[in-house]
Amino acid sequence: MPHSSGRDRLEPDPAPDDAPHPPRSYTLPAGAVDTHAHVIGTQWIEHRSYTPHPAPPAAYLSMLDATGMSYGVLIQVSVHGTDNSLLRDTVKANLDRLRGIAVIPHDLGQADLRDLKDAGIVGLRLNTTTGGGVGVDALADYEAICREMGWHLQFLVNAEQLPALAPRIARLRVPAVFDHMGYVSPDLAGTEAGHTLLQLVRDGAWVKLSGGFRISLAAPPYPDVIPFARALAEAAPTRCVWGSDWPHVSFGKTMPNTGDLLDLLGHCVPDAALRDAVLANNPQRLYGFAATGSSH
Repeated sequence: MPHSSGRDRLEPDPAPDDAPHPPRSYTLPAGAVDTHAHVIGTQWIEHRSYTPHPAPPAAYLSMLDATGMSYGVLIQVSVHGTDNSLLRDTVKANLDRLRGIAVIPHDLGQADLRDLKDAGIVGLRLNTTTGGGVGVDALADYEAICREMGWHLQFLVNAEQLPALAPRIARLRVPAVFDHMGYVSPDLAGTEAGHTLLQLVRDGAWVKLSGGFRISLAAPPYPDVIPFARALAEAAPTRCVWGSDWPHVSFGKTMPNTGDLLDLLGHCVPDAALRDAVLANNPQRLYGFAATGSSH
């Protein structure tokens, strides 16, 4: 897990940066996708790992507009447990622009699954790192659901868990997507954890070149995450995507600006054609967005 800020885990999060801007070092491609963000209400589960700052749908859409991103993917946040109602309703109301990744019990009924699919849910998240998520114990059940619904499985795991999980993930018959570069911090990039993630990605897994601010051991602009991000992009140029991780829950330090994180991606993926694929072509394919530019 990324190194703690030392902040009490239930002290309320600060608000996200209120002046998001586009990247300054390059121009976003048409149809760029933010593949990782959260909307958050004002009621949370009791057994949670942090207390969030509310993040309403309108604020997220405004962030997309301010940074020049065309599309967004909302991930069910752990503090809402398996109550996907805010996520579902937000995506359903913005199907031209949003998709969603849900967190559900492994025995959710067919009617509820169909409701999620109709609302724009395209995957399920398994989370072994924070309270409120569901882990990998019922992986076979979640795989079966995803096969039936045409979804993928998204994993938020600690880097140290990767070697033990790798054989199970390698056998999946649905796409696997790793959040935040597998939480492989720079000091772990050369270890078995880093090698395992690279091999999984080479063999067909997807990975989000996101969360650099979380896994970095350095101060902004987090240059120590660049080498491993470059290695991932080289390992799977058609299966890397990018996400803002807005509103940067449970971080507890100076809130990053989404535009600065896009500029970090520019250093991680300096080749313009490959970067455009990471930002637009790849995520459009994974999440089912139109492969053309957006008017947003």
